[in-house]
Amino acid sequence: MNLNRRHFLGASALAVPVLAGGSTVAGAQPDTASRVLTGAEQLAAQGWRPLKGRKVGVLSNPTGVLLNGDHIVDSMVAAGVTPVAAFGPEHGFRGSAQAGGSEGDYTDPRTGVPVYDAYGVDATKLASLFTKAGVDTVVFDIADVGARFYTYIWSLYTAMVAAAQVKATLVVLDRPNPLGGRAAGPVLDPKFASGIGRQPIAQQHGMTVGELARFFAGEFLPDQKVQLDVVQVRGWQRDTLFARTGLNWVLPSPNMPTPDTALVYPGTGMFEGTVFSEGRGTTRPFEIIGAPGLDWRWREKLEAARLPGAKFRETYFVPTFGKFANQTCGGVQLSVSDPRAFDAIRTAVAMLVTAKALHPDLFAWRPDNYIDKLSGSDRLRTMVDAGAGVDEVTGAWRAELAEFDRRRRHYLLYR
Repeated sequence: MNLNRRHFLGASALAVPVLAGGSTVAGAQPDTASRVLTGAEQLAAQGWRPLKGRKVGVLSNPTGVLLNGDHIVDSMVAAGVTPVAAFGPEHGFRGSAQAGGSEGDYTDPRTGVPVYDAYGVDATKLASLFTKAGVDTVVFDIADVGARFYTYIWSLYTAMVAAAQVKATLVVLDRPNPLGGRAAGPVLDPKFASGIGRQPIAQQHGMTVGELARFFAGEFLPDQKVQLDVVQVRGWQRDTLFARTGLNWVLPSPNMPTPDTALVYPGTGMFEGTVFSEGRGTTRPFEIIGAPGLDWRWREKLEAARLPGAKFRETYFVPTFGKFANQTCGGVQLSVSDPRAFDAIRTAVAMLVTAKALHPDLFAWRPDNYIDKLSGSDRLRTMVDAGAGVDEVTGAWRAELAEFDRRRRHYLLYR
C-alpha cells in the first residue's frame, strides 16, 4: 500500500494523514475527547484510497464502525472499495449470535459481500478461506475489551498466521483499549493454552489490538514473516478510559452491554469457571454474580474488605438464560466507584475467596476446571482451595507480570 511505513520486526505502524489542519471527521463530537480518531476513521476520511486496487478481506463485527454509525464494510462499498470477502469471529460478522456461536457462511444482504465463518477455525483453515476468497490484504477492525480470555484477540492471532501462509498483508485498524494501558493479573502458562488464551500474555494485557499484533509478531511469530501494518489511533493516551474517548460504545458481544461491563470483565469473567451465575441472562452480565441460596452475608464480607474502587450491592435476580435460568438467585452487584483505583482481577479474587469461605456448600468450580483456562493455569484454583488469602493469591504472579510488562514495552505505540 502506498503509505508511509515505519517497520518493526516485520511489522509496521502506518502513518495515515488526518484531515488538513487537524480537523475532525464528520460525525465527531465537538468536545476535546473527539480528538481520538480510530484507524478506521482515518482511512474512511480518505475514502479508503490506501486500499484501492487491493483484494481486501475484512475480519470484523459490529464494532468495526465509524462515528457516523456506518460499518466499515458499508463505508468501503459506498466509496467504491468493495471487499472481496468478510470474515466473522465469535458472535458473527453482524453480531447476532450468542456466546460460543457464529452466523455461518452467507452473502451479506446489504452489500452483497460474501461472509465466511471464521470462528473457531485454525490458521490452516482460515488460510484456505483467504485463498478461496482471493484476498491479498486482510483488514482487522474489532474492538477488544482488554482481557486475555476475550476471543477476538485470538482471532487476530490466527489471522496473522493465516495471512503469513498466503503472503497477504494484515492491516490492523487500531482502537483504544477501553481499560487503558495497565497490565494486571497472571500470565498464561502455555500448558493451559486454549481458544481463550493461545499465548502467554497477562489476563488484563493493557494493550490495543495494534500493539498486541506487534507483540504477537515479535514474540510468537518471528519466523512467520508477518506483513503487518497498524493504522494507529490519534489522540489517545494509555491512561484514557473509554468514557473520555468521545467514541460510541458498540456492544462487542451480546453480554458486554456497557463500558462498565468491560471494567469488571477481566476479573468477574472468571466466574464462568464456577457454578455461580456470572450474570448472563440479566441486564448486567459480569456485574451481577450469584446463585440460589446466597444471602446478604457475601455483600457484607466484601464491603468490609474495602477493596479499592469497588462497591457491592446485595441483589436478587432471575436469569432468563444460562446458569440457573428461571431460578431466583441471591448475590451481589459489583460497581466501580473509582476506575483508576479499581483492580478487576484482585477484586474478583476477593469475591472467589470470600464466596468459598462463606458458602462452601454452594461454591464450587465447574467440573471441567474451566477456571484453569480462564486464569491461565491451575494455580488460582489450587490456592483458593487450599485456603490462601487474597494477598497470597495475587502475589503469586507478581514476578511473571513484571516480566510481561517489561517485554511488552518494546511494542507499545502510545504513551
